[in-house]
Amino acid sequence: MLTAIIMAGGSGERFWPLSTPERPKQLLKIFSDKTMIRETVDRILPIIEAENIFIATNIIQAKEIEKELSDIPKENIIIEPAFKDTAAAIGYSSLIIENRFKNRLKDGEKLEVVVLASDHLIKEEEEFRKVILIASKEAKENGMIVTLGIKPDKPETGYGYIEVKDDEIELNSICKVKRFREKPSQELAESYLASGKYLWNSGMFIFTTDTIFKNFEVLMEEHSSVFKEIEKEFKENLTGEELSNKVKKYFDKFEKISIDFGIMEYSKNIRVIPVDIGWNDIGSFNAFDEIFEKDENGNVVRGKEIRELDSRNNIVISDDLNISLLGIENLVIVKDKNNLLISKKNRVQDIKKILKLRKGIL
Repeated sequence: MLTAIIMAGGSGERFWPLSTPERPKQLLKIFSDKTMIRETVDRILPIIEAENIFIATNIIQAKEIEKELSDIPKENIIIEPAFKDTAAAIGYSSLIIENRFKNRLKDGEKLEVVVLASDHLIKEEEEFRKVILIASKEAKENGMIVTLGIKPDKPETGYGYIEVKDDEIELNSICKVKRFREKPSQELAESYLASGKYLWNSGMFIFTTDTIFKNFEVLMEEHSSVFKEIEKEFKENLTGEELSNKVKKYFDKFEKISIDFGIMEYSKNIRVIPVDIGWNDIGSFNAFDEIFEKDENGNVVRGKEIRELDSRNNIVISDDLNISLLGIENLVIVKDKNNLLISKKNRVQDIKKILKLRKGIL
């Protein structure tokens, strides 16, 4: 049985002022008339039924997500009581899925779980679904945790990398993983690209619940113990906020660690499928340069039209303000309601610092 966990607990900081904690990037309509989380759900509905799709989020965003995804059962909105990173989030959500469906499985049937981000862009949707089914088969038949590796087209320093053991990388094939690599320097990223043996780490995973919990037992024993404590609370059949309140005391015991550091880098059961699916994680406003059409001066304009003179390679987003550019280059200008952001392109990763400054933290 194929199920999905869509990770939707982002804080909305990197896309301020468009996004806020209550309405983060996944709830924005950036590329179409649909929110990014709606696009994510629609992308997998042809292969996974709505009742088998779960959304992992937090109490701040739960109500908006519930409204946005009215076709997803309310009890499938998983509210994490605290942010303890992806190892706890994925393990906890997998535990809920296993508890929900374990008595419905036929003899020999396994529960496969597809873990997806709620705010990624994937242009080649049919190809994506084809690869998910290949990964699901590998996870079910061979007990592997399968991740999707994006074929790089440039020396990107903002992504982690996966080094493949195979001499040649063949798209949509099952490959052995040599090791995971952290975000590289420019020079190292160029060498990765030239070697042809490295893929971008997309953060998408496919596994069976049996496999993931065996890996937790071996590699993250403390997490595994907490999951067993949490499982005892399922006998009351609580969901949503009631379940979140009930298990909060257990979440406090989790070490804050990602599943990449906790399992993926050490497990012997990892495989990667190289893909070319038009993927972008939309990690910052600079992604607009890659996604949207530019004018004759290299400017990306969304919303109101702008007037420009001797201005090049800017990203301008405005909800209701006419903006004039004069002699400026490589800026990001974002106007939303009462907030205006003006940043150099090479500083947009520091937007979080601006928010801290506004809160008086810095």
